[in-house]
Amino acid sequence: MKEGDKLDNLDIKILSKLLNNCRESDRQIGKGLGISGGSVRARIRKMENAQVIEKFTIKVDPPVLGLGVLYIVVTGQNIKEILEQISLVGNPFFVVPCVGGVTVCGIVAKGNLDEKIKLANKLMKDVRVLSIFEAENPGFDSNLTKTDLEILEQLLKDPREKIENISKMTNFSTKTVTRCIEKLNENDGVQFTLVYNPAKIKGFIPHAILTWIEGNLKETLKKMEKKFSESFLQIPFIAKNQIVLFMYSRDIYDMDDLTQKVRIIDNVKSADLFIPKKITFLNKWLKLAIAESKISPTLHLLYQTN
Repeated sequence: MKEGDKLDNLDIKILSKLLNNCRESDRQIGKGLGISGGSVRARIRKMENAQVIEKFTIKVDPPVLGLGVLYIVVTGQNIKEILEQISLVGNPFFVVPCVGGVTVCGIVAKGNLDEKIKLANKLMKDVRVLSIFEAENPGFDSNLTKTDLEILEQLLKDPREKIENISKMTNFSTKTVTRCIEKLNENDGVQFTLVYNPAKIKGFIPHAILTWIEGNLKETLKKMEKKFSESFLQIPFIAKNQIVLFMYSRDIYDMDDLTQKVRIIDNVKSADLFIPKKITFLNKWLKLAIAESKISPTLHLLYQTN
């Protein structure tokens, strides 16, 4: 993106809307921002051409499919080497190398997660593990039917696909497809989102603040939302005793000021700043999990009715 093509405030608001729900229509986004759907569409196209928006995708939290998650912060940024190391423990979920020489990883794991943490510390010799923790079981709805999984497979190809086209590809009625997408949208563990390239964003700095909380997580999150929601790029994420804030700032001074303000919120024990250089979601685990779930006897096929 050229110097004259910096993102403005409307661009970043549109990007934020799409990160939180990329199935929201251009018209709906425009209505919330006070501009036309055509203007939204033009700005999305501009961000795609500038490679700010790399692709639209679905983020499914592994607990939705009955799997556990470990989060690991390691030194080094050789993605191939890191993937080889974390694959010894489980299937990679995402990998995010950050400014400062550290990489944040998510690992999908089965079985006893405490044992997996011990295994990770034992097996990962070529990279230094700075932090490793499991995600708290968030209580996501995991009652997905075979119909849901069939439609989810189609949405993986294009999360913004029109309902009529999904209906044709799956042979389910539009009513069934609509009902399923509504169900997925209501599930906090399923997010219609996108992958963006932080290096291509000009005029803003996307960053994440990982906070360690002592006290009530939900009350602390409410305080953070009240104080910082205007700076949220994405909906905050809650792990076991952590809250991860995905934010954006105009410059390093604004970013530092935000981080300091987060640190003095009640119940915040510590706050670490991460500036992503690249974001990679790996959906191989998801395709395998869907395939396994579709043959599970605990899932049933819902027949569509017109």
